[in-house]
Amino acid sequence: MRRLLLVAAAILLTACTALPRETGTLEGHVTIGPLSPVSREGVPDPTPAPEVYAAREIVIYARNGRSEVARAPIDANGNYQLTLPVGTYIVDINHIGIDHGIGLPQTIEILSQQATRMDVEIDTGIR
Repeated sequence: MRRLLLVAAAILLTACTALPRETGTLEGHVTIGPLSPVSREGVPDPTPAPEVYAAREIVIYARNGRSEVARAPIDANGNYQLTLPVGTYIVDINHIGIDHGIGLPQTIEILSQQATRMDVEIDTGIR
């Protein structure tokens, strides 16, 4: 009888253990500009310094658009990657000064074991 109780308890504990949630990946490349108030024809825009990227983050909100779920740092090359549970999210940026993400906020869907690509363009407002 005792052995039967131990087996039943083990089964109950195993059944009550939360199953891992399925996840997917959000990834992309971020462009930031303009970085200077004057652009000259034939002169390429400067490449953002690593600290320009590091000051900014991709912010992920729940479907309601108010509850923050996660933040993804942007690396020195302008790339970000974040693993999220499967679901629908709102993507924006952390706003620095007058920065704004063109076309953001945007709704995205994270699918199981798939990468969702979302490139982001940040307008610094410098004119």
